[in-house]
Parts: sequence; C-alpha cells; structure tokens
Amino acid sequence: RRAGGSSGAWWASPAAVAVVAVFVVTRLVPGWTGLGVGLGAAVALHRWLRTATSRATVQRRERVLADLALAVDLLVACLAAGRPPGQALTEVASAVRGPLGDDLRRCASRLDLGTDPAQVWRDLAGDEALAPLGRALARSARTGSSITLALARCSQDVRRDRRAAAVTHARKVGVKASAPLGACFLPAFLVVGILPTVVASFSLLHL
Repeated sequence: RRAGGSSGAWWASPAAVAVVAVFVVTRLVPGWTGLGVGLGAAVALHRWLRTATSRATVQRRERVLADLALAVDLLVACLAAGRPPGQALTEVASAVRGPLGDDLRRCASRLDLGTDPAQVWRDLAGDEALAPLGRALARSARTGSSITLALARCSQDVRRDRRAAAVTHARKVGVKASAPLGACFLPAFLVVGILPTVVASFSLLHL
C-alpha cells in the first residue's frame, strides 16, 4: 500500500495478467494444446511480473530512503517558518520530487481534502520506507509534543540507519568479492603447491 492510501489496481496484478494470458492463448490455439501452452505462458509471465514488481519496489524504496533525511530537514524548516503541515508537505514535495515527492504530495492532498491528520500519519507509517516520518508525525500528534523536535530526531535516526545500512552493504560486497578470488586462486594453489608434492611422493615410492 502506498503512502497516499491507494492500492494498485487489481487488473494490473501479475495474477490478473496471467489469467488474461491463458484466455488469449486458448482463443488462438484451441484444444488441450492451447490450454497447456496458455498455462505455461501464464506461469512464466506471472513469475516475470512478480520479479519485475519486486525489483521496482526495492528501487523505489532506495530512492525514498536516499531523499528522506533531506526532506525531513526541509519539512522542519517549513514548519518552523509557520507553514501548516499540508502546505509544508506540498513545498517539500516540489523540492525533492521523485517517488518521495509523489508520496508527500498525496499526503498533502488528503490533508487539504479534510482527512484526519492522525489517519494520514498512520497510513504514512504503514509505508516501509516512510515509516520513520509517519511514526514521528503520529507521535507528535498523539502526545502534543513539538513536531519540529520530533522531526529533527527523525532526521537523525534516518541518517544513522542509512550509515549503518551502508556499512552492512560494504561488508557484504567484500564477502561476495572474496568468493571469485578464492575460485581463481584455489586451482593455482592446487597446481603449484599440492600437485608437485603428490607427484614427488609417488616418485619416492617407486624409488
């Protein structure tokens, strides 16, 4: 579910596309052959769409997280200048753009339409990438604490999590890079170090 509260259309889901694929193929190729070909095409298409959707979701999340700390800082500045939350979200959305800007703009539109801010913040917290921002806004609305202070802490937390994620990613890259190197050096070690020793041992046994 997106931060704006809308979900993807059912007819664009991988399952719906797979069903359409079966229908189309069975119309073009009648009989059991068409059914078999249609089912095979549906399974392949479903898997491909699921993979593409997952990849797009990961890329969107990475883009949102990359811009989130800056967006929170800008939001703090707008709120400190006296802007209402809806207007502040709109201005920040125009500044950051991308998927994060789209999500913030949808939240601002819901506020302008009169949606309860607490509900908007809860929906925002339900988004995996925007959860820190949504939780900070919801906590401030629930407790009555300073919204700018809550967002400033949110910005610090987001930057800390990004640094930790970067360190973890760098370590994983190092581990993955060592595997090909090991695969290259192991045969050379066997040929240069182990094989001569084995040959020399057999030579001594024959002597």
